Amino acid sequence: MEAKTPIKYIQGALLVFAGAVLFAGKAVLVKYNYIHYHVDTVPLLALRMGFALPFYIIILLIEKNKIPINESVKTKHWLWMLVMGIVGYYLASLFDFWGLNYVTAGTERLILFLYPSLVLIISALFLKKKILKIQYIALLITYLGIVCTFIPNLKMGLGSNLLFGSFLIFLSALTYAIYLIGSGELIPKFGTIRFTCYAMITSTIVVLIHHVAAGNQSLFNYPKEVYYLSITMAVMCTVIPSFLISGGIKKVGSGNASIIGSVGPIATIIMANVFLGEILNRWQIAGTLIVLGGVFMISWKGKS
Repeated sequence: MEAKTPIKYIQGALLVFAGAVLFAGKAVLVKYNYIHYHVDTVPLLALRMGFALPFYIIILLIEKNKIPINESVKTKHWLWMLVMGIVGYYLASLFDFWGLNYVTAGTERLILFLYPSLVLIISALFLKKKILKIQYIALLITYLGIVCTFIPNLKMGLGSNLLFGSFLIFLSALTYAIYLIGSGELIPKFGTIRFTCYAMITSTIVVLIHHVAAGNQSLFNYPKEVYYLSITMAVMCTVIPSFLISGGIKKVGSGNASIIGSVGPIATIIMANVFLGEILNRWQIAGTLIVLGGVFMISWKGKS
């Protein structure tokens, strides 16, 4: 494998760093909307996906004209691509937005950040991939960190809303982990950009169907600030970071990208403190550092 030049690595690291920080802002924007404008979960998700949709269609059309689809792509691959789009972007986003009704943005990002450990566990259970001793230790450290973040809530008494919200965010992390595993065979066939576009378009269609089926009100009767937030979420926290991180991975590799992406939870916590007034106590700081340490160990091992 060709050695990465320092300049190439720095460029890739900056791309991943910027993408992770932009992604991290999504939870803050969702919570800000819930607090100030009270838009329900499904309509807000539909607005986010709907505003992102044109960008993915345009990018897909450009990519389609540049490179033809791999001839090895069969009907089963298209069907699995649809499934992955529904699991990875519809269900994961739905559980995430739903859970943010009940937990803070900082807690959401920490629980979501369990997805590397879930990838490890699922791969071991269903793909028979061996978990090494250092990875067992990393798993233990990661979940210990999550427990630490909940200690303040244990002192006050765990409310049913907090438990329910945390469970929903965990389901989001789980479905995203399944998406990452399932997409492993499909991305080489479709290409990263094309696969991402197809998956996003699929999930957007499903979200809009869900919105109509649920009998929610029209998407055109909200205050203008809701649309500003949704457009920002779609462009700055969805479209741009998805391609920044993809570009960064090409330069530094997925293992290094996972480690650099550990800045995400920290960025969310800082933004939540600044824009939402979320208070971070010492237990949550300790839990955050422990979770990041566990994810770092898993990701670092994944480099080899």
